[in-house]
Amino acid sequence: MQGLPRQPTGKPVLATSLSEQKKVVATRAAVILPWERAAHGQDVRAAEARLEEAVGLTASIGLIVVRKAVVLLRMRRSSTLLGKGQVDALAAAVKADRVDVVVVDSRLTPAQQRNLETELGCKVIDRTGLILDIFGARAATREGTLQVELAHLEYQRSRLVRLWTHLERQRGGFGFLGGPGETQIEADRRMISERIVRLKKDLEQVRRTRGLHRQARRRVPFPVVALVGYTNAGKSTLFNALTGATVYAQDQLFATLDPTMRAITLPSGRQVILSDTVGFISELPTELIAAFRATLEEVAEADIILHVRDVAHPDSAAQKKDVLGVLQGMARDNMLEQDWSGRVVEVLNKVDLLGGADTLPRTDDTVAISAITGDGLGNLLARIDERITTGMEMVRYRLALSDGAASAWLYQHGEVLHRADQEEQTDITVRLAAEDRARFERQFTHVTAILA
Repeated sequence: MQGLPRQPTGKPVLATSLSEQKKVVATRAAVILPWERAAHGQDVRAAEARLEEAVGLTASIGLIVVRKAVVLLRMRRSSTLLGKGQVDALAAAVKADRVDVVVVDSRLTPAQQRNLETELGCKVIDRTGLILDIFGARAATREGTLQVELAHLEYQRSRLVRLWTHLERQRGGFGFLGGPGETQIEADRRMISERIVRLKKDLEQVRRTRGLHRQARRRVPFPVVALVGYTNAGKSTLFNALTGATVYAQDQLFATLDPTMRAITLPSGRQVILSDTVGFISELPTELIAAFRATLEEVAEADIILHVRDVAHPDSAAQKKDVLGVLQGMARDNMLEQDWSGRVVEVLNKVDLLGGADTLPRTDDTVAISAITGDGLGNLLARIDERITTGMEMVRYRLALSDGAASAWLYQHGEVLHRADQEEQTDITVRLAAEDRARFERQFTHVTAILA
């Protein structure tokens, strides 16, 4: 019996990614962007930018793009999405260019995907399948691997039927309705469902562990600064520049998927935790939004959100809109506080491609930088310092010169503004967050607070 590929044990292989296929032989690909005039208008530049993004996504997993095209749609056909003439022309091009896989930069229904594969004579994947495959190739940690597998299985479960079209499904069996393929489809769907249940349990454990880590950070506590932005905006490069880390950073889409955290020291001497997160993208698959909730929770817990933008990109404004749309969706789902926008600092990256940070006008809401050259990084750190300082309290403590523990605590958790040493005691004027002041006075009850 044919159908899902089988392992030696007889169990089906539930997912085979394009990234695994391309390791065996280079795969030739065509990238097609269906562009609806009614929905997008006549903006040719936007169509070209979206097509180049799709080509970048396709090339990022090693596929060789031999053809790319924007296909204008007057209406969406339920059977193939594209019109009959467009499908015929594409089939001829696929044959002429010896294309192995066609990437359609749109969401396809299972029927549309099956019909296009029949008409074109090659494998067809949609935008969701492509992004899932990229995530599968890049996830490195256990959490990332679990999230990707869950998203992939959720996506694949709805498309099992297209793998069994060679089997009879309307004759035989009980009641003349169930064919031999029906039982196999249900068996594979049940196996996928059972695996999904196990993955969700494993992910819940990972999220609980991450929650414990966040609680531990609150007890320290250090402010958390989260990097967000469109994919390939330069978040990981900026992360490395600020922390001295060696997080994987390349000029490609979705170079980093798993959240990474490092401590950095600000000009005031205060320490914060910097968190690098997965990049956003337009029309992010709903399966991934749900599966990567644990990653997005790091943004929800952040004291400051750095929105990193590729200011040199021709579609920078549209990318900003996509990122803000995801954050607004998180707020609607109560994953993010409603006043989240007040915590955002907009970081205009890649100014080296525009002539430097001084070429952009200075505003209170933005910081212009180049993560590659380091231009403007000092201004960015100062802005973070300024944001953290807002809302902090200034207080003066009198403590014994021999009380090194209390003195060290103030230096580690606050910003010491002034110190006056006397023979047996010292007065320290420090700026502290309200919760830090309460923690200090609970822990060091013998220390006297003096009005600053």
